[in-house]
Amino acid sequence: MYAVIATGGKQYKVTQGETLRVEKLTGEEGSTVKLDNVLMVADGDKVQVGSPTLDKATVTAKITAHGRGDKVEIIKFRRRKHSRRQMGHRQSYTEIEVTEIKA
Repeated sequence: MYAVIATGGKQYKVTQGETLRVEKLTGEEGSTVKLDNVLMVADGDKVQVGSPTLDKATVTAKITAHGRGDKVEIIKFRRRKHSRRQMGHRQSYTEIEVTEIKA
């Protein structure tokens, strides 16, 4: 059984017991979070597709960690113009473990 969820502007295919990193969610480490934005649930040959989401389907997950990703360097450089701009960015994430999928 797997589900397709949308969180943080991205879509993820998740199965029970899977660990994944999503955009930062509010909540303490060890707490549970319900993800209601379920787009599709598949259980063998039985597939339910929402338009755009399924009303009664939820995915329950446990927050295992919060963190920040690797630094991404942004450099704008114009040759022979004495112009250079350098910047860095680290995206925050939440690591979750899927505990239950309800269709």
